[in-house]
Amino acid sequence: MLDDIYTNGDLPALYDVLNPAREDTAFYIRVAGRPKRILDIGCGTGLLACMLAEHGHTVTGVEPARAMLDIARNRQGSEAVTWIEGDARALDLSLTFDLIVMTGHVFQVFLTDDDIRAVLKTAYAHLAKGGCLIFESRNPAVKAWESWVPEKTAQTVSIAGVGDVGVQHRLIAVRGDLVVFETDHYFHRTRETLVNRSVLRFLPQAEIETQLRDAGLTRTTWYGDWSEGPVNAESSELIVVAERD
Repeated sequence: MLDDIYTNGDLPALYDVLNPAREDTAFYIRVAGRPKRILDIGCGTGLLACMLAEHGHTVTGVEPARAMLDIARNRQGSEAVTWIEGDARALDLSLTFDLIVMTGHVFQVFLTDDDIRAVLKTAYAHLAKGGCLIFESRNPAVKAWESWVPEKTAQTVSIAGVGDVGVQHRLIAVRGDLVVFETDHYFHRTRETLVNRSVLRFLPQAEIETQLRDAGLTRTTWYGDWSEGPVNAESSELIVVAERD
């Protein structure tokens, strides 16, 4: 099931406003290096995919939400990217890539071990020898969800053609490594509120490493921030670079 933020009316456009290019975007462009074949799994509205193409890479973007892909296909520079609507857990492109990325904490939407095994199997099958899979997941030790409350997250943003939208997060429950939260979207022009419920999985580094190893990705490098610093107890991110032998 896809969250409404990816499928419902004006919400996909809101995603871009809330998630502009930041230090994570710069990290992925930097580590991509020289031009290569890149697969962007969960490419969303195509911001990074188009930026990578601008840097000379041959990019394929895969996204299950058609509304997000509609935005991607209309983005400036989108003609340089191959766009595919599909589920990464059951993807077979009969192609291999030098680099596969999963950005925007996409890894955390895979809520079961079976889902994770499936997407990592897909990544391994599409990696050329010596190729890398790079993605990030929030570090559960930091408990970022504790700040997902209205008094800390409330903001108002503007969307062209829609107007001002008030946005705030509300933590609902923590069930083991699953975090449930809701996001309220209040559209000032229509006085309508849309509530989107999301579930994310927060896996510790050791468990992610086990999943990677089981998928055949045994050579891994870890970073704890977008400046490529080491992972420690206070690192907000678990960023992995996994190389296929």
